[in-house]
Amino acid sequence: MKHIIILGDGMADWQVEKLGGKTPLMAANTPAIDKLAKEGRSGLLVTVPADMPAGSEIANMGVLGYDVHQVYEGRGVLEAASMGVEICEGDLALRCNLICVGNRKIKNHSAGHISTEEAAELITFLNDKLGNEQIRFYPGVSYRHLLVVKGGNKMLKCTPPHDVPGTPLKEVMIKETTPEAKDTADLLNDLILKSHVLLANHPVNKKRIEKGKDPANSIWPWSPGYKPKMPELMDLYGVGKSAVISAVDLIQGIGVYAGMEVIKVEGATGLYDTNYEGKAQAAIDALKGDTQFVYLHIEASDEAGHEGDVDLKVRTIEYLDSRIVKPIVEAAGTMVEPLAIAILPDHPTPCELRTHTHDPVPFVIFKPGNEPDKTEAYNEESVKEGSYGILKGNEFIREFFRKI
Repeated sequence: MKHIIILGDGMADWQVEKLGGKTPLMAANTPAIDKLAKEGRSGLLVTVPADMPAGSEIANMGVLGYDVHQVYEGRGVLEAASMGVEICEGDLALRCNLICVGNRKIKNHSAGHISTEEAAELITFLNDKLGNEQIRFYPGVSYRHLLVVKGGNKMLKCTPPHDVPGTPLKEVMIKETTPEAKDTADLLNDLILKSHVLLANHPVNKKRIEKGKDPANSIWPWSPGYKPKMPELMDLYGVGKSAVISAVDLIQGIGVYAGMEVIKVEGATGLYDTNYEGKAQAAIDALKGDTQFVYLHIEASDEAGHEGDVDLKVRTIEYLDSRIVKPIVEAAGTMVEPLAIAILPDHPTPCELRTHTHDPVPFVIFKPGNEPDKTEAYNEESVKEGSYGILKGNEFIREFFRKI
């Protein structure tokens, strides 16, 4: 049997007054996913330990069954792996957002979802101005980039910018958690302030302002760490050839460390306008070949949650259903081997809160030949009647890969 996990990043939510007390998952029209729920088995999964931040990197490693307390080293190193940037012993890697600052406050974490082309020009400019033998900036996708500091100390308190829109900069600047990390904290804060000055009048930002767009007028480094020591999925669970499909560098980086092939799809953006059909077809093609397991990650619902856009979040969930799940289910009927399908988010991103929470996430596992449980639809409440109850740690992935 072959396997695919379809992960709708952040699509779980809270009840929304605008939706009549329903969550976006409840309000969305999702016939393909609901059919899998009726024919499969459901439950809730705790993806993030209570003592760790509810970041996508931790949550996705948790979905894949990793002991995150043992392997987690921040987003930066994962994104470096995706970008092909070698992290050496003693290198400190950090995610480096391009953000928009207004009135000395963080306006948004994404500089208005700046384009990759614009962002690359700005990051290259900053590397020319601020980079040296100790400091290097590497361009990534949209607002997501990489900063490497040789000899940096990771004992820092760094605030994810998507957690604090509207917060004054001075309240969330980087702080050391041990005296040995003070020099690193001072260095990073200095880079933030210098970037704000350098980017203010850059031609890219002048054009964005003229068009009524938010400027990318500051960097924001966070999620520091060193090169992780992660076993591959084959060693952990005996999984054969596997692949990851995502527009997000950190998910691709998890795939690299997990021993997965990274399949890149043209037009995959990480937003609601991503190439859904292309990603679905890439998964189908891989599964019809010699790939045994595909991890298909869709970012769009998470971004809608961070924007607090309820209508957009509902739409992204419906896109996931009609443009990802439906064609994959249809293609499964033409495959030589039966296909096990799991659907879940990595964490909730409530539109009301506009950031991640630790709440357990709803999941469904469909395996041809398995007796279904009593779940009739897929959402945060319905799966509470599912036969799996609440799973933790690697219980979900072990159950998913378990032979019938």
